[in-house]
Amino acid sequence: TTPKECKKAEKADREFQKKFKFEGSINVLTQMMVDPAATEKRGGGKNLPLRRGEILDVIQFTNQEQILCRNSQRR
Repeated sequence: TTPKECKKAEKADREFQKKFKFEGSINVLTQMMVDPAATEKRGGGKNLPLRRGEILDVIQFTNQEQILCRNSQRR
């Protein structure tokens, strides 16, 4: 990883923490794949767009219906 990529990743993490009022370090608990048969959805607000087969990092299990995740673009 280049220094430029590291700075970009750090900036993305700071924006993530601010947007979700997430305190502490961001630790990936696990990864999950969006169901390849799922209906693709546009993102909006705090929701990620869902793309079939995409791998997401799981950051926090927030409740029974929602999970705090980030995609490969660290969003």
